[in-house]
Parts: sequence; C-alpha cells; structure tokens
Amino acid sequence: MRHILILGAAGQIAQQAVHLFLEALDVKLTLVLRNAQRLAHLGGHPRVQLIEADIRDQQLLAALMDKQDTVYANLAGDMAAHAQKVVRAMTEAEVKRLIFVTSMGVYDEVLGESFGSILQPYRDATRIVEASNLDYTILRPAWLNNRNEISYGITQKGEDFVNADATVSRKSVADLIVKSALNNVHIRESLGVHQR
Repeated sequence: MRHILILGAAGQIAQQAVHLFLEALDVKLTLVLRNAQRLAHLGGHPRVQLIEADIRDQQLLAALMDKQDTVYANLAGDMAAHAQKVVRAMTEAEVKRLIFVTSMGVYDEVLGESFGSILQPYRDATRIVEASNLDYTILRPAWLNNRNEISYGITQKGEDFVNADATVSRKSVADLIVKSALNNVHIRESLGVHQR
C-alpha cells in the first residue's frame, strides 16, 4: 500500500487528485486541511484519513510525515514559508518524494508576459524546493478551468511556456500529479502544464 499525504486537500486541484488517486486500489490518502468538514463526505472511506490541521505548525507537519511515501503540496498563501516547512519536515523524516504546485511564469518563461512581483512568493517557493535534496516534481500550470476533461501538454524548465493564453483543466493537472506520484516519474523536474 502506498501512503500519500496531501497538504491543502480542500483545494480544487487536490479534490480532483483525490478522486483519481482512489481509483488506484493500492493507495491510502492522508488529507490535511484547515476545515475537515469541507471533505466530510470522504470521512468514511476506508483508505482516507482526514486531518484538520494548520501546516504552519512545524511540529505537527513533522508528525504528519510518519510512514508517508509521497507528499503532494497544494498550498496557497505564504508559499516560501510553506515550502521551507515542507522541505524541512520531509528532510527530517527522510521522506523523499514531493509534488509541489506553483505557477506558470516563475522563470519568466511566458513570452510577452511580465508578472512582476505578484509571482515572487511562487518563485521563492520554487527555488526552495529546487535547492532541496528531495525527489521533487514542481508543476507550473497555466490559468485553470473546471472542465471535466484530461487534455494537457508539458514543457520543461528552460523551455518557453506553450499556450499560456488558454486555460487548462484542474482535472488535467490532477492527472499529471497522480501519474507522477504513482509511476515515480518526472523526478527533479519542473513542468509547465498547458492545454493541449
């Protein structure tokens, strides 16, 4: 059984990923969110553990790492502080596999766009994850939509972002998260995710 810890599990991409993860029978999920009532419908699932917590608590975050194989961080707010805490907790617990979502534009890879300081927290978080010794996958999605489709392409760090003016579905990003986690692919890669 593979154990996956999802931080920020109430997020819209994370909720899509939860459903896709549960299609795999050998996965057990620990879902961490500030208000567990938001996912109360999953509380009785035999392979889901809901934990109401604030991941800014470093001690608690370290305890959550116990027996986890993969951490998927779907966070908002103080991204650099979140990245530092997650990397530290994983390093101390010797959990290696991290999937971390930031944003397109963190490398100024979107031609004709200058997002300026609005992306600075995402840039900082990206640098923190990349500087770690973790087996990370950073995902940098385009603007998002709620279409019920899986249709996406990816670009690598150093490549221009493709199709940045089109939105990509949250379900597509979730599909890439799940495939990266379950197949252990895209190790130490930063992937732009665009609509195909």
